[in-house]
Amino acid sequence: MKPLTHTLCALLVTVVAAAPSAAATTATAPAPPHDAAEIRTFLTDFYGHHGPSEANRDDRISQALRDKQQHSDVDVLLCSRNTPEGIEVGSVTVAPGARVGWATVTTHWGGADARTDTFTAYVRLDSRPIRLDDVICAG
Repeated sequence: MKPLTHTLCALLVTVVAAAPSAAATTATAPAPPHDAAEIRTFLTDFYGHHGPSEANRDDRISQALRDKQQHSDVDVLLCSRNTPEGIEVGSVTVAPGARVGWATVTTHWGGADARTDTFTAYVRLDSRPIRLDDVICAG
């Protein structure tokens, strides 16, 4: 009887070792891409009412944007030299094939030279955690 029990235990160990564990399956499975609602919430929180906080500037932008900021004399996150009085995030477009989502962001200034400006903010759909990937100024 003992050899049969030993054989069954060896077989069980082999089967368990060959089966992928739940942790391994979860760790290698890609996270679902961000959707338009998540991107809009992120951009609205990121920009706030007057522009991104220092914490957002440090923790929630891509390395490419950090590099771009170092070589610019304007704030590349706002496409401006100063702080706007208000910011609005427009509707979000998601392009799954390109793995990117974007929205037009409008900045407002008051005073004697009241004006608005726009730029496009881009987020990679697969970024974890979600980060601002690029900003393209309107002109």
